Amino acid sequence: MSFSRIVVRVPNWLGDAVMALPAIGAVCRHAGASTVTLAAPASVAPVFAEDTGLEGMETLVLPSGRRAQIAAIAGGRFDLAILLTNSFGSAWAVRRAGIAERWGYRSDFRRALLTRAVPKPRGRGHQADYYRQLVAKLDMPAREAPPRIAVTGATRSRAEDLLAARGWDLRRALVGFAPGAAYGHAKRWPPARVAELIARLTHARDVTAVLVGAAGDRDAGREIESSLARHGGRPDRMLNLIGQTDLRSAMGVLACCRAFVSNDSGAMHLAAALGVPVAAIFGPTDERVTAPIGDHDVIVHQVFCRPCMLRECPIDHRCMKGITPAMVFDAVSRRLEGLRIEN
Repeated sequence: MSFSRIVVRVPNWLGDAVMALPAIGAVCRHAGASTVTLAAPASVAPVFAEDTGLEGMETLVLPSGRRAQIAAIAGGRFDLAILLTNSFGSAWAVRRAGIAERWGYRSDFRRALLTRAVPKPRGRGHQADYYRQLVAKLDMPAREAPPRIAVTGATRSRAEDLLAARGWDLRRALVGFAPGAAYGHAKRWPPARVAELIARLTHARDVTAVLVGAAGDRDAGREIESSLARHGGRPDRMLNLIGQTDLRSAMGVLACCRAFVSNDSGAMHLAAALGVPVAAIFGPTDERVTAPIGDHDVIVHQVFCRPCMLRECPIDHRCMKGITPAMVFDAVSRRLEGLRIEN
């Protein structure tokens, strides 16, 4: 069975969209990238404007609103839809758009909406493998290679200009921090700990720190700024860009970093895909499922109640408070020293 127009519905969350790249690559290799269009929400579509290694593939930026999305998908006149999403709504949309073949996981009561329904895998494997296994069941085996993204020269240049305008000396190593977490406060390492780590890195490793995140992370950024002085930190060595970048410029900033410290978040997966060494801090979520892929440091403090997957901690947040700035400092220092040796 061959198809001339294939649409792949991309996951809605940034980290999941990055982890799905190997599966998307398998579809492109099997069918030819020129036949594949990615249907992606506006919040993640800019990822595919950078170099993901999927040349010739188009991206359809989905509008907000179910009716508008159905109309946009219908306008593509696709003959096959592959759903990397699990929701009933995404299956309903491609059916209403008139796509004859609709393939995806059998989940969320949508089996009747799919023409090829794949049973969900058993066990708790990594999320990237969850997407790989889907396309493999659809006779499109995916490679084991991790997701890889390279920013364009224009994106990097804009990021360097932004950082320089904020006072970054390009000769000084840049360490990125993503102190927020969209999932909930339980995933967030205490901002005072972030401030203590930044103070120590700027003094001991002579780095500049940069904070990145969405507008909803501004409170965390302000808490870090207010705590920095108490730990002897230098305000001129910390750039707060939280809520001040779009996704592409944020990717450019990440690409400039020599190391990256993050909670379990989409930024963590972006940094890893961009080839930046990550110190990933995990508390209530399961690192076996969403750890950054590749050679990175995953830092946890094991307690009886983790991983609980709760958005807010009902007790004392011990899983995150048990992670000390010294633990993260050591991980980042090893990476910075390794990069100096290689360079």
